[in-house]
Amino acid sequence: MAEHGFRRWIITFTVITAALLELIDTTIVNVALPNIMGNLGATLEDANWIVTGYAVANVIILPMSGWLGDRFGRKNYFLASILIFTLASFLCGNAGSLTSLIAFRLLQGLAGGGLISTGQAILLETWPPSEVGMATALFGLGAVVGPTVGPTIGGLITDNMNWNWIFYVNIPVGCIAAFCVSTFVRESPRYGQGKKVDWWGIFLLATGIGALQVVLEKGEDKDWTQTWWITALIFTSVVSAILFVWREISIDYPIVNFRILRHRSFFIGIFTSFALGVALYGSNFIFPIFCQNLLHFTAEQTGLILLPGGIATIVMMPFVGTFLKKGFPAQFLSTGGFILFFIFCVMLHGSTLASGTGDFFWPLIIRGIGMAILFVPLTTLAMASLKGPEIGQGAGLNNMMRQLGGSFGIAIMTTMIHIKINKSRAILLENVNPFNQNYMDRFDTLVQGFIGKGFSLEQARAMAHAAIEGIINQQSMLTTYNGMYLIVGVFTLLCIPLIFLQPFKKGGPVHVDAH
Repeated sequence: MAEHGFRRWIITFTVITAALLELIDTTIVNVALPNIMGNLGATLEDANWIVTGYAVANVIILPMSGWLGDRFGRKNYFLASILIFTLASFLCGNAGSLTSLIAFRLLQGLAGGGLISTGQAILLETWPPSEVGMATALFGLGAVVGPTVGPTIGGLITDNMNWNWIFYVNIPVGCIAAFCVSTFVRESPRYGQGKKVDWWGIFLLATGIGALQVVLEKGEDKDWTQTWWITALIFTSVVSAILFVWREISIDYPIVNFRILRHRSFFIGIFTSFALGVALYGSNFIFPIFCQNLLHFTAEQTGLILLPGGIATIVMMPFVGTFLKKGFPAQFLSTGGFILFFIFCVMLHGSTLASGTGDFFWPLIIRGIGMAILFVPLTTLAMASLKGPEIGQGAGLNNMMRQLGGSFGIAIMTTMIHIKINKSRAILLENVNPFNQNYMDRFDTLVQGFIGKGFSLEQARAMAHAAIEGIINQQSMLTTYNGMYLIVGVFTLLCIPLIFLQPFKKGGPVHVDAH
């Protein structure tokens, strides 16, 4: 039942806050890893499981969140997720070893997966069907802005306080959110109460999705199929996924209701959500690496550069919701978002080693606006035909696909970056030979410069070789990152035809029947 007045807004604020908690924690830890490694005596490879464990647990629970909400009631499940997430944050901050920290991050990820989809379902039931676009826009504030501002917050906390505080800051926010949920959110029907539990479905889902997420997180580091356990996980993921889908469509009490894919809008929507995940998380992945590895910005500086784009998204979200409420076709808005994202990629495609913070301001503003007019219409289109218990199931699957899109995008981009850097380096090295006059002139200039600083001829020649090696590495990386921007941009353009396969809603705003 739709809410009105103060109750509607306090529930909306609570859901957005909970979504921000979960999504900020997907990226806030990244910038604190060096500090955590030093404090707990861990290697980078081991410390990366702090991030991987959270992502694996998160993506496992997302498709199950609809079933859990139906079985225990959305309010109860949402409240339990907030309380467990808050407790896990406290335990993470107090962890005395890497093993315990990874274990508590797994718990935090399991609870966090319940915050996103269940919160979105609660929000869709809180707002009237005629204003579902505005509800989606407000929810999008957390879903899009969270991963963007996470590094900024993480950098500020890490530079000025102990790393433990990246977890402790969740505690007061979680307590406030839990109080608001218990006080203002109404109970929802327990559609799954009393029905059998599909334990085999839970096992196959956890095994298949968990194995896939580990492969995507660790595959590049382990050289993919050259490592036996990565190969084993790929096989496990494929077999488990096939068995899971077969089981879920053949029983009467599935964990994930694949029958909702009969709605054409939702079926196409999960693919566009996947594409959105590639664009959102992929660009969030490339840009910080480019700034820190090539331009030598700090994590805090990089985060602050990203901040105006996040603000642009916040400002645009309500306007997008208003457009949808007035019946403006979501397909046209999404097309504009993809085009803006392509423009952002083209602008950064021309970056140089001399690029400064001012050169990134407008491209990131364009990206922020594009993300606002992508997330809201795409989510609205995907969820528009779902009713009753289908809303929770659809929200879980849709969010999982966006998350997997980000994981696939980052894994593919990481592999392509390594390949392209080596190719660019090989091409540049072809010009480093005594028969290339330009190279010899540059080499001699460097040698004379080092001799002029008091170094011997032998030292100067060695330093000149090292300097040229550094220049080649920088140019190889620059060429590669610029090429990746263009690849991501072209990918987003190729996604535009997909949204026009979804039915247009004629004669009024997008409609979602919450019951």
